[in-house]
Amino acid sequence: MARHDARNWHDCSKMIGLLCLVASILLQHGASGQRVKVEPEVSSYPGQTVNLRCAFTDATGIQLTMVTWIYEPKEGDRINIAVLHPSFQPNYPDSPLKGRVSFTASPPDLTTPSIQIRDVRMTDEGKYICEYATYPSGNEQGITYLVMLAKPQNSASIVTVEVGTKPVVVAKCESVDGRPAAQISWVTTANGNATTASKTGADNTVTVTSEYRMVPTAADNGKDISCVVTHRTQVKPESFPLKLAVQYAPQVTIVGYDNNWYLGRTNVILTCQATGNPVPLSVQWKTMSGEMPDTVLITGKELKVLKVDDSVNTTFVCEVKNRIGIGRDQVTVLVREPSVNPSNAGVVAGAVIGSLLALLLVAALIAVLVTRSRRQQQGYRANGGSDMKTRIFGGGKKASKNGTGGGTGSGGVGGGNNNGPIYVYNESSSHQGLGEKNNHHQPLTMGGRPEVVATTPTAQDILLSNELDDAERRKFDELEEEERYDHFTGGAPILQLRPPHDQDDIIGDYLDDDMESQRDGSVISRTAVYV
Repeated sequence: MARHDARNWHDCSKMIGLLCLVASILLQHGASGQRVKVEPEVSSYPGQTVNLRCAFTDATGIQLTMVTWIYEPKEGDRINIAVLHPSFQPNYPDSPLKGRVSFTASPPDLTTPSIQIRDVRMTDEGKYICEYATYPSGNEQGITYLVMLAKPQNSASIVTVEVGTKPVVVAKCESVDGRPAAQISWVTTANGNATTASKTGADNTVTVTSEYRMVPTAADNGKDISCVVTHRTQVKPESFPLKLAVQYAPQVTIVGYDNNWYLGRTNVILTCQATGNPVPLSVQWKTMSGEMPDTVLITGKELKVLKVDDSVNTTFVCEVKNRIGIGRDQVTVLVREPSVNPSNAGVVAGAVIGSLLALLLVAALIAVLVTRSRRQQQGYRANGGSDMKTRIFGGGKKASKNGTGGGTGSGGVGGGNNNGPIYVYNESSSHQGLGEKNNHHQPLTMGGRPEVVATTPTAQDILLSNELDDAERRKFDELEEEERYDHFTGGAPILQLRPPHDQDDIIGDYLDDDMESQRDGSVISRTAVYV
């Protein structure tokens, strides 16, 4: 039992010792890795001078024996390029960098053995190791990666293609002599795919070429496509906007026919619209019948019909040519009879003209009515105004003085009432006698003497006689004695016969049957007797 426990204890001690050894090695390696300080990466362009820094941060208890800079290319063996020993001068072994590499400090120091490389080349890119030989720790190192940069020359171009059924290259984009390799992408609405290839040059530069492939159609012509190049040396991606160039035969369309070509219509135009790549070179108009109507005038892409007639009732064809092929379109014209219904413009014009004529007619009618009304009023006033004076005689003092009032006899007729004769006096002419109102009639004579027709007053005469004011009445009365009968050829009084009826029935029976209206508005008696 005791022997078994001793064996287990021995095994445990061996395991603990092994673990302690591994931990010591790891700690020692970690401490040594942290003590050599370098830059993880340094970038440079060709022709520049680059500095590779290295330092041993804590040399307490450690003896620094020697420092060696080692160059390790991406492909190839490791090469010593610089060696520093405290007892000897710096040494630069044979290498691709000899003559261009040196320690930066003068004299060099083991604690900071940084180096510089002048006129760097693209082939200098790779891993640079700063390695210390120490005692008792052994070798310790730090690694710096030198990255060589080269700004590429970028370009893009369009490849002109024809319409087809197989994928072809329609655009190219290149990034030449860049370091590191550029990245190329495409931006477009066209339906295609890109293929990219890289090629390394003699000085480790890279040329990247990208091609965009698609099945070209006429609809793709002119579409936008852009090549975008991204590179480490550029602040932002470089873009090259392009337009696809797809060649195709002309596509033709005839416009201008509105299906309303009627007989007699003038100046109708058909236009031949065509698109194509390359641009169409010629436009030719034809008819299916082979003969062009005489009323047609052709100017380039326009066909103008001066006047529509039966000869235009045909099919017009337009042909357009370019280097790729021929395109055509046709339109069949159907000549119609003239439309009965006027156009909207005619309706509007007719309505406007009709309205104007109606307004003019109404205005003329109103003017006529107003003028007629004024003339009638002036005529009525003239019968009792300044030119003509109308009086109803047969009653009153003056009437009987002149033998027209009072009883019957050889010197007068009738009594003092309103049924006496009407006498008209015209002031404008003193040579015209009483009763001139009816001078257009042949005067009646009895015994060789002209007589004045005695008439019965109408309601109009009575109303007009009432319009005379007092001054006019007095003036008229003064003239009665002197002028009323001056122009009569005879001095015999006027005899007026009345029917043997009551005075109350005179107007109802006598006037209605005996009076005759004249053109000037007056009336005369049919049964009057003149002596």
